[in-house]
Amino acid sequence: MRILSSFNRQKKGFTLIEIMVVVAIIALLAGLSISMMLRNRVNTNEVVAITSCKTIASVCQSYYTGTIPHQYPPSLAALGVAGPTGPSYIDTALASGNKAGYIYSYQLTSPVSFTINADPEVQGRTGERYFYCDETGRITTTKGAQAGPGDAAVN
Repeated sequence: MRILSSFNRQKKGFTLIEIMVVVAIIALLAGLSISMMLRNRVNTNEVVAITSCKTIASVCQSYYTGTIPHQYPPSLAALGVAGPTGPSYIDTALASGNKAGYIYSYQLTSPVSFTINADPEVQGRTGERYFYCDETGRITTTKGAQAGPGDAAVN
């Protein structure tokens, strides 16, 4: 005769504690990966902002040498319009002044000088650093406020 006890029976399924441990581990991993993803987005936006400042400064020099009398473009929008001799200097997104989480401000300060500011749309979410560039092509950066010519250079 066989005696069945509750200790000899095989358990089927998981206990509530085991399921809660698995859910906690998944939540922890999800939290870590989401924060890394958001940080990567900020870094990517900042790299795009630096590249866009370099692009604007470079095409402004091309615009300058292509006009007689020599002068820099009156606005970013002017760089986004195709001319009679070829295509536009920059893409329409950059010409609109808004690209990859940054707002670009171009100011023609004289016929032979200009400034560019790239500011994050939402500080801390789309970017942490502010950028500045002028006709020299030197890009400077700062955190927390609009950058200027006296700020640290971007390496």
